[in-house]
Amino acid sequence: MSKKQVRVWDLPLRVFHWSLVLLTLAVFVSGLIGGNLIVWHGRLGVAIAGLLAFRLVWGIVGSTYARFAHFVPGPGRIAAYLRGQWRDAGHNPLGALSALGLLAVMIFQVASGLVSNDDIAFEGPLYALVSKSTSDWMSSLHRLNIWVIGGLVGLHVLAILYYVHVKKDDLVKPMITGVKAFSEPVPRPAQGGGLVSFVVALCVSVATVWVATGGLLDSPPPPPPAQAAPAW
Repeated sequence: MSKKQVRVWDLPLRVFHWSLVLLTLAVFVSGLIGGNLIVWHGRLGVAIAGLLAFRLVWGIVGSTYARFAHFVPGPGRIAAYLRGQWRDAGHNPLGALSALGLLAVMIFQVASGLVSNDDIAFEGPLYALVSKSTSDWMSSLHRLNIWVIGGLVGLHVLAILYYVHVKKDDLVKPMITGVKAFSEPVPRPAQGGGLVSFVVALCVSVATVWVATGGLLDSPPPPPPAQAAPAW
């Protein structure tokens, strides 16, 4: 039976997805090694904050299958999927729950990291907004949440392998090319998510990075002038 190629994932969503994969790997490695790399750990975390902000906006103004309104599942869609009656492009209901879970824990990880400290030399760019005890608490949650992220990522990878090898449904290639082959009934291709939508999402992303780096905080006072050395 011949299949038809359908546009499912738009370019901004695909760039977001693979950028998040790479930055998450880099931020994990830099945090694990620590030392001088902790500075880059913080910078990568801020970059991830910008990516997540872009995705949240793109979930509203992006193309069809990127929008939360399309893929956030209700009980009826989940039940239909479990009965084998779900037919659509984009995330299946369980995949949508996985994606939403990953977004939620990544947002928490970034937010906690922005106010964290390591009791040595590192303080998050928004550390001044909270007390030391709150920062210590968020720092401990930041470390614990790594295991939650690792577990969800592991389940995500296992689900992809299951679909590829058992159900013979390649989920990786469409996230690279943006298109997927469907037999009848063929779903409609993704629509929307044009240039204006992209600019709006990008502006929110840039603004988020600015805020995350302390853009709204008062500048620290200048250091006192150096004392003149006595003439004698």
